[in-house]
Amino acid sequence: MMTRAHPLCSSIVRKGVVGVTGGLLILFVLGHMAGNLLIFLPPEAINGYAEFLHEAGHGTLIWVARAGLILLFAVHLGVTIALKYENKKARPIGYAAHDPQVSGWASRHMLLTGIVVFLFLIYHILHFTLGLTDSSARWRTLVEGPSRPHYVDVHSMVVYGFRDPYIASFYILCQVVLGLHLWHGGSSLFQSLGINRGPWRAFTACVGPVVAVVVVAGNCSIPLAIQAGRIPARIDLISAKAAIEAEKGPKPPMPVPGASDINKAVPGH
Repeated sequence: MMTRAHPLCSSIVRKGVVGVTGGLLILFVLGHMAGNLLIFLPPEAINGYAEFLHEAGHGTLIWVARAGLILLFAVHLGVTIALKYENKKARPIGYAAHDPQVSGWASRHMLLTGIVVFLFLIYHILHFTLGLTDSSARWRTLVEGPSRPHYVDVHSMVVYGFRDPYIASFYILCQVVLGLHLWHGGSSLFQSLGINRGPWRAFTACVGPVVAVVVVAGNCSIPLAIQAGRIPARIDLISAKAAIEAEKGPKPPMPVPGASDINKAVPGH
């Protein structure tokens, strides 16, 4: 006698979960990249953006968002692993002939690249959010904020963090891995949701590659520009301005007009 499986155990439902969570994660990646690109504007832009995020919900909303992001990623990755195991269990013996050219490298290694990206997310939080993986804490300088006494100088934090060539190279490598994951995942999520048929097929096939190129180019431009010395830290800008003012020396005092000067200025004297 067959038993009715729980709806959540259905492979169709789980593929839908993978598609929805993947789409939400892509939206987060694009939004996060847009915020990070403020580093190319004056320091007040990204510092003000960071202040807004940290002040939302009296400082609790940002941590709720971070916890939700990790949970979303864990669900996405966990359900993907479950589907992978289910497919392997249903086909314990592989195909007699397998042509790897039918599917690309990115599509065949989605689980691997997904695990790498998840580990990178953990490192990213430990690095920039908590500052636990950076041996130097000098970039965690407190500056005046509009709504609370002080907040972290995010601009200098990012610049000092990416001045280390090893850290910059590691971030760039992880962005390439993320791009490989998005190249296939950005398009396959529509297949998981069942909306890549008919006239939509050509459009959905382009989503993944386009998103991958945009994300990799945008995120990698930041450490590359910092390594090239194109983005000075806010602290350095303040120090340079102070040095210029010191070279000019103190401004001479304004002369106080004497009695003779006043008489000359008055007509008839």
